[in-house]
Amino acid sequence: MGKQNYDESSIQVLEGLEAVRKRPGMYIGNVDKKGLHHLVWEIVDNSIDEVLAGHANHIEVTVNKDESITVKDDGRGIPTSIHPKTGISATETVFTVLHAGGKFGGENSGYKVSGGLHGVGASVVNALSDWVKISVFKNNEEHFVEFSDGGENNSGLKVIGGTDKTGTVVTFKPDFALFNEGIDSFDIELIKEKLKETAYLNKGLKIIITDNRLDKDNKWTYQFEGGVVDFVNDLNKEYDKITADVISGEGEVDNISVEVAMQYTTSYQPRIFSYVNNISTNEGGTHIQGFFDALVRIINNYAEKVLSIKEQQTFSREDVREGITAIISVKHPAPMYEGQTKNKFSNVETRKIVNKIISDKFENFLLENPSQAGQIIAKVKLAAKSRIAALKAKELTRRKDVLGFSTLPGKLADATSKNAEITELFIVEGDSAGGSAKMGRDREIQAILPLRGKVINSERARIDKLFANNEITSMITAIGTGIGEEFNIEKLRYGKIIIMTDADVDGSHIRTLLLTFFYRYFRELIDNGNIFIAQPPLFKVWKGKEEHYVYTDTQKDELFEKLGDEFSSYSVQRYKGLGEMNEEQLWETTMDPANRKLLVVEIEDSTRADLVFSNLMGDVVEPRREFIVKNSRFAKLDI
Repeated sequence: MGKQNYDESSIQVLEGLEAVRKRPGMYIGNVDKKGLHHLVWEIVDNSIDEVLAGHANHIEVTVNKDESITVKDDGRGIPTSIHPKTGISATETVFTVLHAGGKFGGENSGYKVSGGLHGVGASVVNALSDWVKISVFKNNEEHFVEFSDGGENNSGLKVIGGTDKTGTVVTFKPDFALFNEGIDSFDIELIKEKLKETAYLNKGLKIIITDNRLDKDNKWTYQFEGGVVDFVNDLNKEYDKITADVISGEGEVDNISVEVAMQYTTSYQPRIFSYVNNISTNEGGTHIQGFFDALVRIINNYAEKVLSIKEQQTFSREDVREGITAIISVKHPAPMYEGQTKNKFSNVETRKIVNKIISDKFENFLLENPSQAGQIIAKVKLAAKSRIAALKAKELTRRKDVLGFSTLPGKLADATSKNAEITELFIVEGDSAGGSAKMGRDREIQAILPLRGKVINSERARIDKLFANNEITSMITAIGTGIGEEFNIEKLRYGKIIIMTDADVDGSHIRTLLLTFFYRYFRELIDNGNIFIAQPPLFKVWKGKEEHYVYTDTQKDELFEKLGDEFSSYSVQRYKGLGEMNEEQLWETTMDPANRKLLVVEIEDSTRADLVFSNLMGDVVEPRREFIVKNSRFAKLDI
């Protein structure tokens, strides 16, 4: 990359800073844990932009004891001269004016490629912080400015000394009062995972993370000279591999750079992660299309050469993706997106570039490694056989026969209303609880589908096995959207699909199996906010006609404290299962829209979610063992 000037003329000012503090959710998504950490990503993204521009290779992120965050880089330093439009320094402009940054100026901007989609980062972080301190090392001078009270107070940028360094240091302390109750600290594990991923996507970049809230073992360094190849190796370290080595390719065309790495494993589920300018594109896009264009064509061409005429068939994208782990990373100077959440990459020229880069590498690999190529073809053949069997079984899930009559599952107690905006489907553990739910429900809007036992683990089964499972086919039929390529959200029969299981270990396991199924085969329903988890009470506390239902141990302690000395005269029942409640109790505590508590299922981070399901529900034992050991201290055992 040619060295570009990065000064005050690179900072484009599009509009003034609005009342971010009054509507923070508009800028950071939500005022929850995810929104809080979004502030960190915004400041880190500015440092990453310096990395992408070729001017930085070292970033340090520190969580301080007072829950402030420091982000330091060795880039060029934010411009410090007076900005012609605002009359204040470019540094102050970046932190006080919304949409001010070096990412909007086209050829005259400071950045050829930028990770920040909107350029609102620094000013929004300032608006949502108690205070922000910025040191800029540039032109042999150290500059400093401090903001407080959401950016209302500004010390002004001053030169405080000389330096031979370049770079920027930003420290900010969020105003936790603007966030949801209980959101008052940073999650070091979340920060580590996010920044480790960032290091993989930027070959050679060193990221150092320090947590000064810990007295020891509080520093982590991530640097990967292999980039996305190291990423795939890490993802597959506990998996049985079909291809011994990671197949990779990289290249640049018209300032669009592409890195691809892939490896086949014996797993059934694919793990495919795509990024544009370091940002996850969990809805896919043209780069994913280009990747599969290459895989489908190369595998079909190779199979035609090595399989007998009797064995030959045309393999589909669904066949070739089984068990593959792949990273597709694109750096694009002008990315475009579509889809409801703007996470689907849509630049058409990228499809051909990705296709070309992986085609050459993959074709050569198959020709040079006939033994491994044979194992890939054998796996693809089994996947195709499973897909064809599933197509036949799928006919059983269709909701109407040739006469047009409904063929809903016999054990489904359907709602009388057909309006999906108001109807709810409760997926209930066990016939006993299902009976109570059927008796106690609001028949107009609530449908009940009882399940018998534990559903099949969809992480460890091919799709034909799923369609052979009565509980799975009952759910697919009741939901109504179809599955796979036939999925159509317009045919969704219920606006809310509510998992209602017992508040014990078995109930948790069934809930996890159901969530695995929904994540792998009904991801669109999660993204659309249709999947919920019911919250039945843990305890009933009563005396005479006075009754209290308690949903957590904390609520129980608070109630006992409130009752004081009277507590000894109350009866306490610990609910082990939904079946212990009669229909009135189940309605009142868990199903009544006016009183119940529901948790909506959301995907906080697509890559992390995928890994959790793979590690906890897959065939490989070691990641699951590590998770259990690591989180055992959080477990609450009913002994």
